[in-house]
Amino acid sequence: MSKRVTLSDVASRAGVSAKTVSRALNGAPYVSEALRERIERIVEELDYHPNVAAQSLAARRSFLIGLTYERPSPSYVVELQKGAIERLESERYRLVVLPFSDVSQRKDDLARHLQRTGLDAAILAPPAADQRELLDVLESRRIRYARITPHEEVNRGIVATTDERAGARAIADHLLRLGHRRIGIIKGDPSHQASRTRMEGYEQAFSDHGLRVPEDLIAQADFTFQTGHEAAMRLLDRARLPTAILAQNDDMAVAAMAAAREIGLRIPEDISVVGYDDSEVSRTAWPQLTTIHQPVREMVWDATDRLLASLEDSDAGQLHESREHPFRLLVRASTGAPHS
Repeated sequence: MSKRVTLSDVASRAGVSAKTVSRALNGAPYVSEALRERIERIVEELDYHPNVAAQSLAARRSFLIGLTYERPSPSYVVELQKGAIERLESERYRLVVLPFSDVSQRKDDLARHLQRTGLDAAILAPPAADQRELLDVLESRRIRYARITPHEEVNRGIVATTDERAGARAIADHLLRLGHRRIGIIKGDPSHQASRTRMEGYEQAFSDHGLRVPEDLIAQADFTFQTGHEAAMRLLDRARLPTAILAQNDDMAVAAMAAAREIGLRIPEDISVVGYDDSEVSRTAWPQLTTIHQPVREMVWDATDRLLASLEDSDAGQLHESREHPFRLLVRASTGAPHS
């Protein structure tokens, strides 16, 4: 078995100290660009890989960043992970994925879980992003954090957000402008602030057209395909059908499309369906789904980037900075004017 290449081997080949090699590889200042490039070439030639465990002991860091979320749709999880992994790809930090259930009821358990994992930092997706007690614990333990689309105290911590109320208003307005008036709504998990915020956006769009949301056409679900399908079947089990369905995420919208086909409806000829998020399922569905592009991957990449900068500045405390990312209405083939 070949001997593992060490930092000292790289230093010997470069004719510098091991400390200089470490500084060059970690992007420290006062290392010339020419020397940094020479060391990087030697690292590649020798196929050197840093010993993260040794680095952790020396720096008193774990080089681990946790990403926690509560059972959202699979498509949303994929976008969350991609954003963080893509930003960390060339870094010494690694991502630890920490799914958790019932965040609102188990805030203390989640806080203890994050502490036991030995993280240097945490990325909090909804609904953990809105748990004030959790933020208090992280700050008291000096665990830096970033928050994705929080709806409360949005200037606390590193925040990447988008205007979900305006996005929901835009997609409801799209259906109303097409001429739809009997519009069914499938709501997401009521414990997520996003569900309430998107509902407010729908209500504003109806108000803009001098209308009110039809209370008899609201069905509760929890952002999953299964509950979305059940909610859609309830909306479609009536003598007078809705001409369109507003679902609060793409997974529930695709479930609504499946339910509509099961009773013989064509999309969009007989019923229009829209979602929210622009997750992968919205692009692979047939017909492709009209939705709101919520820049999840971009938001997580940005939050992770700022979190890394905060971690590298050892003298700085928790950074408090909010940044908004724009949404986009994507009109695709799942919507059209009402048939009658």
